[in-house]
Amino acid sequence: MGAVTTGRVLRRGAVLGFGALWWWAAARLLLVPGAGAVEGAVAAGGWGLSLLPVHCVPKARAEGALAAGRWRRAWSSARRVRVRSAGGSGEAAG
Repeated sequence: MGAVTTGRVLRRGAVLGFGALWWWAAARLLLVPGAGAVEGAVAAGGWGLSLLPVHCVPKARAEGALAAGRWRRAWSSARRVRVRSAGGSGEAAG
């Protein structure tokens, strides 16, 4: 039980620390005339991370997830159908 609590505390501490760093960078970009590339990179990186989906689940538990190799089987079967419909008896068309 102690390891779970420690991990949760560390995770929340990291989130708070990175959040504070992002707000510092955003405030410097807005308020300080000489703010540079470091502040811009931190602010842009934090904004980019906010675009990541936070509702992801493992593929095995996702509703409607495709089984491994399903697309490969679909493409190979479609290729076989195309060969047959183009005169797959081995004779040249024409």
